[in-house]
Amino acid sequence: MKKYFTTIAKTALVLVYFVIVAGALVRMTGSGMGCPDWPKCFGYYIPPTDIKELTWAPNRAFESGQVIIKEEALLVAEDDFTTSETFDPSHWRPYTKHDYAIFNPTHTWIEYINRLCGALAGVVVFAMAVASFGFWKQHKSITVLSWLTVFLMGFQAWLGATVVYSVLNPIKITLHMIVALVIVGVILYIIRKSEVKVAVFQKDSLFRNILIGALGLTLIQVALGTQVRQFVDMQVKVVGYDQMHLVLQNPTVDFYVHRSLSVLIFLANVFLFWRNRKLDLGFSKMYWVLFLIGIEIASGIAMYYFDFPFGSQTTHLVIASLLFGTQFYLILESYNLNRKVRISSVNSL
Repeated sequence: MKKYFTTIAKTALVLVYFVIVAGALVRMTGSGMGCPDWPKCFGYYIPPTDIKELTWAPNRAFESGQVIIKEEALLVAEDDFTTSETFDPSHWRPYTKHDYAIFNPTHTWIEYINRLCGALAGVVVFAMAVASFGFWKQHKSITVLSWLTVFLMGFQAWLGATVVYSVLNPIKITLHMIVALVIVGVILYIIRKSEVKVAVFQKDSLFRNILIGALGLTLIQVALGTQVRQFVDMQVKVVGYDQMHLVLQNPTVDFYVHRSLSVLIFLANVFLFWRNRKLDLGFSKMYWVLFLIGIEIASGIAMYYFDFPFGSQTTHLVIASLLFGTQFYLILESYNLNRKVRISSVNSL
């Protein structure tokens, strides 16, 4: 499987990004509690589509672990049984992880698809780890990091469960996003390390140092963005979705820092683009960086001035994660991890 390793790793990376996209859709649509339990959804492997499936009824068969909503509370079947003409509480126990008991079929299936994407990504990451044993003699780090990624995927799944159990605690949601970016970074490192043929780049310490700083600013921006998103979610609960123009009427200081920092990030990356062109360093992905920053700024402007048009929040989050991945890979390229590559250098200006 060694010869297919890089392909498997790239597939894993794409699927992890699909999970990020699905997670962004969950956030945008408010579907995070669409499945109030984990790993099943209302106690089912395939979630319900109608409230009738979650409602007690006489002469109906239930299996152990299946959930109903009764008197605005979740009840879990204790065993396999068929109901009689009257409700028997001895067959049920209250769900104690939280008290959220709302069924919205759209939210349920959006969250379910998000979980399916995560499961598929986990399977491919595991396949990558198995294939990595082919590198054990030459590059033990590839094998170690591949299995670290398996651990991180498991940790991310557990963290996703705690997000549900906490009824979408903002801090845990932020940590959930950060771990996703860590997984992206590790897989990118693995891909770069495993590639046989890599491009030759000029070595310039100033470019690399500012690039590292720009990546740090991006991470800070992502963290601030999650805080702004938390504020937006709280405001939406107060004013409602039909009054989105009021959401950022009195924003917190995080919003102003987040908006101002985007200018610094833009200028830093424009400088990197200019230096790359001037010294002919060969980092073609700088074009992608500026393109992604342009979309990121445009989506931010759309949210603020046009009252969060459909898809703008998802776009903002996904583009931020793509920007992180592109910048991180540029840093890997600047270090020329593959030692077979002959590195040329230029004098710093």
